[in-house]
Amino acid sequence: MEFSGKIALVSGAAQGIGAAVARKLARQGAKVAMLDSDAERLAAQYAAMDGGPGLLALPVDVRDRPAIDAAVSQCRQLLGEIDILVNVAGILRPGSVLEMIDADWDATLAVNTRGPVQLCQAVAPAMMARRQGAIVTVGSNAASVPRLNMAAYCASKAATMQLMRCLALELAPYGIRCNTVSPGSTDSAMQRQLWQGPDSAAQVIAGDAASWRLGIPLGRIADPDDIAEAVCFLASDRARHITLHDLRVDGGATLDA
Repeated sequence: MEFSGKIALVSGAAQGIGAAVARKLARQGAKVAMLDSDAERLAAQYAAMDGGPGLLALPVDVRDRPAIDAAVSQCRQLLGEIDILVNVAGILRPGSVLEMIDADWDATLAVNTRGPVQLCQAVAPAMMARRQGAIVTVGSNAASVPRLNMAAYCASKAATMQLMRCLALELAPYGIRCNTVSPGSTDSAMQRQLWQGPDSAAQVIAGDAASWRLGIPLGRIADPDDIAEAVCFLASDRARHITLHDLRVDGGATLDA
């Protein structure tokens, strides 16, 4: 019960990594506010976790600042002051640099970069007043290694990682830690949208020299719980002297590039 008495807010909590993070925090004693733009999936995840007074499901699009402010206010009223913020919500719009339309660029940056910033802006001031708190943002190893037909995603994750490092410097004097977890290929809806057949998982593990993609040395695709474990570590008191850090969780796929 490592997070007993803690209040956590998790975006992108309806499925994949976000759902795994919310489950792990709740199982370890935290009260959890779950945010996601997919109200139907969020309700299903809430029901799967048995609901209860320590769990809150709030349909929110992280691009919508008034909706974020309202959700944070509701979380404080119903659960208490937020101790842990986990930014997971993200989207992937595949496409080449020269062919991607403006709408896809704008949506990718709005969700993957501006969304975490807006959540931090809504949550961090109260953490500063209390001089305590932890913020963990789920990025991607694509922030460090280029990928074909993923330019907007790579750019958004690189921007978010550096923004979180800058925020960590600003919050450090208040005792607030701010870190990033950067997964590689993880068994999630986002990963599967790139797959083209039954052998896709094996192809990811093996790598593809023609597309400049390295394989995964550990020989497996991550499970969402693998990422959630890293997130919970950085959110916990075990990581009390860690900030400005980017924790790569990709089975060695980027050779620590």
